[in-house]
Amino acid sequence: MPINQHEVQLLGHLELLARQVVEGFITGLHKSPFHGFSVEFAEHRLYNTAESTKHIDWKLYGRSDKLFVKRYEEETNLRCQVILDNSSSMHFPEEGKGGVVLNKINFSVHCAAAIAYMLRMQRDAVGLSIFSDKIELNTPARSSSIHHKMMFSEMEKLIVDPKIQTGKKTAAADALHEIAETIHKRSLVIVFSDMMDTGESVDELFSALQHLKHNKHEVVLFHVTDKKKEEDFNFDNRPYLFVDVESGEQVKVHSNEIRDTYVQAMANYKKDLKLRCGQYRIDFVEADINEGYRNVLLPYLIKRERMG
Repeated sequence: MPINQHEVQLLGHLELLARQVVEGFITGLHKSPFHGFSVEFAEHRLYNTAESTKHIDWKLYGRSDKLFVKRYEEETNLRCQVILDNSSSMHFPEEGKGGVVLNKINFSVHCAAAIAYMLRMQRDAVGLSIFSDKIELNTPARSSSIHHKMMFSEMEKLIVDPKIQTGKKTAAADALHEIAETIHKRSLVIVFSDMMDTGESVDELFSALQHLKHNKHEVVLFHVTDKKKEEDFNFDNRPYLFVDVESGEQVKVHSNEIRDTYVQAMANYKKDLKLRCGQYRIDFVEADINEGYRNVLLPYLIKRERMG
């Protein structure tokens, strides 16, 4: 069943929303060519020789002829660090259809919440990092229910106020370097960002992303954009006042006068991002806020399967 993003957003509570997104995604997955994926979320792990036999699932042994033990809340198979860019550019656009806000931070939070929900179902540990011009939050990866509730609460704060928070510049390189220093065990690192860093070169950004590759971390970059506006420059043929929400700089110009130059510049920048990610073995995933959650959750699930 396809998910109506605008209807889902009206439900309010982020954890309930995440559950609905995931359930809708899994239902659709079973009906698609990807139905072979393991989305039933294992609650067992293989038995290790010499450990106690008290938790062996003998019924499962009878069916599979393999020894499994039941897994508990504190046990984890995968560690994941979700990193959210909360700079002002991520709060674009300010309004969606019918007054419902569907901006980049809103979309990213919903996707991150859905991924966190899936990780919890798989008894995996997840941590949350939020940055703008500084690190706003950085928690270690844990699998307890208290930790999950705290993360949902922190993410919900990012989407309570629908107004654009101007003046919060992006300092992705410094923030990612600092976060990388705190992730000590091998993890899956998921980054939600529009990669619109002010004052930093692509080299600096990818130096930071390379830092996240240390200790054999796997890195997925979800490049969050409003493709119609930010890449295709889909504006009416008339004058506009364009405002940089991070610097406050304004320019009044006719959309047709700059469309071709702008579109080409954005295409070149995106091509460079893709090439760099390929060189550093970072998964680059386009995350258009108008295309729904499936295009984020399916790449995550594929990556999770490969690491599992």
